[in-house]
Parts: sequence; structure tokens; C-alpha cells
Amino acid sequence: MKKSEATRLSILQKAFELIYVKGYQTTSIDEIIATTQVTKGAFYYHFKTKDEMGIAIINELLKPTFKKTFVEPLQQSHNPLDSIYKLMHEVLMDNEFLKVEYGCPASNFTQEMAPWNINFTKALNDLSEQWEHAMTESINNGKEAGTIKQTANAKEIAVFVMSGYWGVRNLGKLENSKSVYLIYLKGLKAYFETLQ
Repeated sequence: MKKSEATRLSILQKAFELIYVKGYQTTSIDEIIATTQVTKGAFYYHFKTKDEMGIAIINELLKPTFKKTFVEPLQQSHNPLDSIYKLMHEVLMDNEFLKVEYGCPASNFTQEMAPWNINFTKALNDLSEQWEHAMTESINNGKEAGTIKQTANAKEIAVFVMSGYWGVRNLGKLENSKSVYLIYLKGLKAYFETLQ
């Protein structure tokens, strides 16, 4: 990796860490520069604006991590409902990076920026669509394999799971407690039992 590429990646990673804790709107370029210890000129060499940097965080950091965490496990699944439940349990209860008090980075970006910036909306919608598609495809495979009822609607299940996840992340953030995650997971398991 060239020095300029390494500098750019360092800016993105450190900015992301700041934004995850403080929020996008309340994190200033000056704070990002101070944290990354680059000059203003170096920052503006890589990013014309803060929003350009924000889009790069979504496309270059969030998307690959999101794909690895939320999409790939479903693409290799033989028992979709079990895989979805395990995925939800892992990201809510076991993932050491995703802190309850800070919520979900993609959800935070959506709430802060999607109403105001079409480029953020497009990039974040792409994340959401990838996850929905992977879940829907996995559920349809489960229907074909006979592990999920034929009457089950894959898109409805996917939207239900996703909206529950985004919502419970926000509740966890408000309560600063994972106890609400356990309630969601219990309800999700009970719902999945009705689909088998």
C-alpha cells in the first residue's frame, strides 16, 4: 500500500471511530484532523468535503464489513432461520465492536444523514438492499428445501427481521443495556418457530 493510500485509510478509520462514538453531525473536520494527526492539506487532498469522506466511510469501510457480517453467513446457510437467528444473536450479544451505547453505525448514519443527503441515502440503501436480498434468497432456499413453510413470505420475514434489528439497536442505545436485545431475540425465536 502506498503512503498516500495508507494515509487515506487511516483518516477513514479514525474518522469512523470518532463518528461512531460522537455522531456524524457533531464530529468536526478539525477533530478528525487532530485525531488522525494529518495536516489540513493532507485531509483536503484526499477528501474535498466532510460528506465526501462520509460516503467513503460507507463505501470503503462499512460495506465490506457489513457484507462479511450480515450477508455472507446467509449465502452459505443450509438452515436459514437458524442462520438468521445466530447472526442476530452474534451481532447483538457477542460482537465486541458494536457497542450497545452507540447503536449500529449504519443505522446511525441513516438517521443522521439520509434525510439530508441523497448520496448517503443511496449508499445506505445499497447496504440495506444487500442484506434484504441475501435474507430473502436464503429464506426462499429454505422453502425449497422444506425447512420453512411454503406459505411463508420471504420478503415479509426479511423486512420484519431487519426493522426489528434497527429498532432494537436504538432501544438498546436509549436504555444503554443489552437486556432489550434478549427480549427481541426471544420474540424472534418464537416467530421463527411458527415458520417451520
